[in-house]
Amino acid sequence: MTARLAIVTGGAGDIGRAIASRLARDHDHVILADLDEAAARRAARALGDGFTALPVDVTDADSCAVLAATVATFGDLATLVNNAGAARAGSLAATSVADWQADRALNLDAAFVMFHAVAGQLIAARGSVVNVASVNGMGVYGHPAYAAAKAGMIHLTRLIAVEYGQYGVRANAVAPGTVATQGWSARATANPAVFEEAARHYALGRIVQPVDVAEAVGFLASPLAAAITGVCLPVDCGLTAGIPALAATFSQSPDYTA
Repeated sequence: MTARLAIVTGGAGDIGRAIASRLARDHDHVILADLDEAAARRAARALGDGFTALPVDVTDADSCAVLAATVATFGDLATLVNNAGAARAGSLAATSVADWQADRALNLDAAFVMFHAVAGQLIAARGSVVNVASVNGMGVYGHPAYAAAKAGMIHLTRLIAVEYGQYGVRANAVAPGTVATQGWSARATANPAVFEEAARHYALGRIVQPVDVAEAVGFLASPLAAAITGVCLPVDCGLTAGIPALAATFSQSPDYTA
């Protein structure tokens, strides 16, 4: 039998590593693909057997094609997770044209480029795509270029689901809320209470952990979600459902806050 493979882009990061670890439960081999090959290698070594680090620039079609060709020698590609992403300027006024284009390239274009490179392999394996979007793609929470790109990623997910469903390929997205990762280091340095302040806006009273995102990705990639395609699953501790403090203000009821 041929090995079942998964690719996780941005595999060296906190969320990428958590996703890779989760996918190892039902895949024979997981590829941690990252622009920072050294960091990906460290992550693969820490995770143990069954993980391989490979370099990729997800914004470059040629680089994605090389990755696709290499992965094809490992086995059948069952799952592609487009996880690589980052945000630049915090507001429209502070966003330059270069910022806008860079965020679009990394957070939207790259998901298409990577999918395009491995689409044939996914068709052959009747595989699954899981795009890691963001609540920023569903509402306004700052970082507008990133947000617009993630909104595009959510729709790209639907486009793949509708066109490639005829081949047995499923495509879904997860939309994390605030996740405590290295990507927040600058903001946490500037405001050490940033996570506590963010948690106040969440119905569950806490922010998201990388493992929360990983479990959602693992579910959507698994046979348990065999009839689910074209959806975006918020993994946001209730942020997009509503904000308790606002509900308390609007209703003038004390029942929404402790």
